[in-house]
Amino acid sequence: MKKKYFLNANIVDPRNSLEELGGLIVDENGKIEAIGKKVNKNNIPSREKFIDLKEKYIFPGIVDMRVFVGEPGFEYKENFRTLSNAALAGGVTSVVTMPNTSPVIDNVSIVDFLKRRGRDKSKINILPTATLTKNLEGTNMTEFGLLKGKGIVGFTDGIKTIQNTRLMSRIMKSAYDLDCLVMQHAEDFELSINGLVNDGIIATKLGLTGIPDLAEKIIIERDLSLLEDYNCRYHISQISSSKSIEVIKQKKDNVNFTTAVSINNLSLNENDIGDFKTFLKLSPPLRTEEDRLSLINGINKDLIDVIVSDHKPEDEESKRITFSQAATGASGVETLLSLALEMYHNDSVKLSKIIELVTSNPAKILKINKGNLSIGNEADFCIVDLYKPWVVKKEKMHSKSKNTCIEDKKLQGLVTNTFVKGEELFKI
Repeated sequence: MKKKYFLNANIVDPRNSLEELGGLIVDENGKIEAIGKKVNKNNIPSREKFIDLKEKYIFPGIVDMRVFVGEPGFEYKENFRTLSNAALAGGVTSVVTMPNTSPVIDNVSIVDFLKRRGRDKSKINILPTATLTKNLEGTNMTEFGLLKGKGIVGFTDGIKTIQNTRLMSRIMKSAYDLDCLVMQHAEDFELSINGLVNDGIIATKLGLTGIPDLAEKIIIERDLSLLEDYNCRYHISQISSSKSIEVIKQKKDNVNFTTAVSINNLSLNENDIGDFKTFLKLSPPLRTEEDRLSLINGINKDLIDVIVSDHKPEDEESKRITFSQAATGASGVETLLSLALEMYHNDSVKLSKIIELVTSNPAKILKINKGNLSIGNEADFCIVDLYKPWVVKKEKMHSKSKNTCIEDKKLQGLVTNTFVKGEELFKI
């Protein structure tokens, strides 16, 4: 690999408090040799060719903490190859994959298979999670120690919640002893049973069973109360309501935990569902505009640590049916960054804060050396034309499943190039 010189770029790296016009040098081994305003035309060998980025932006490779991949068992929805292509198109270089596969990721042999497939087929960094409970049944814990030793970065039951309080306390105690990350999907089953959308006026209008925000709040309150006694690494996978923000605000100073929000809940509300748009059937559901604004305010007040895509590819047969029968979830890994940049363009959130929530913060929670542009690190980064307008068209999406919930949406900010370990793997 030859050295690469990128000059005249706006560099944003929250981990290193870097936000300046400068350059980036990638060495022969695909690692960052130099970065910042000191890298310019006057400080590189005159014989070397360089790329003038004309003030486009360089961000660290995005770390998406919540991605569903179809392997094993659901390859017809997504596989490692198509996931990689979709992620790279969105500037995402590392993904945390959920264990809700077939079979589920709950034992060492399945983890070995997953890692081999990821290594052979994926172009990006695959960070697998395993289930909290065997076969996602919510009764018996998985072997945290053995699974962590195999490279599992966290434990979650995906779209299921640990309902049993006694079991949750045991999980937290084991997680503390073994320094494991617990990632909880917060939703009380009894309150949300058969629920399809947010419990409110829209649910009544459409004649659909609602999921109250209380279902999320109760689980968060329970878990954070347990956390006072079992101080493990605990992460709330996604929050969706102002009530959850209030609980987090009250507990943030007393216990250590982290919180994520789906880009869908930051960008859309329950009114967008219209007349039964099944592509907007999500978990957690889209809530009120007041909830959406509360989540953005939570970002600005450091109550939310991470933004995720909640990428959940589903084939058209699973979506183009009645709302009650339709699968939950949307494809979103390749639109995560552009959709998040909406908050910058409408002056809701600072650019550096947005980038922090999709790069250095998730890396810190996962305890991995990604999501930054530190000298000596692997050169995982993306180049972004921050003001380039474009329109989301499902036929142009790289994901195998095209179930985007923002079809025809006009966005501003387009990833033009993505590099992993210094190698250009995506280019417009």
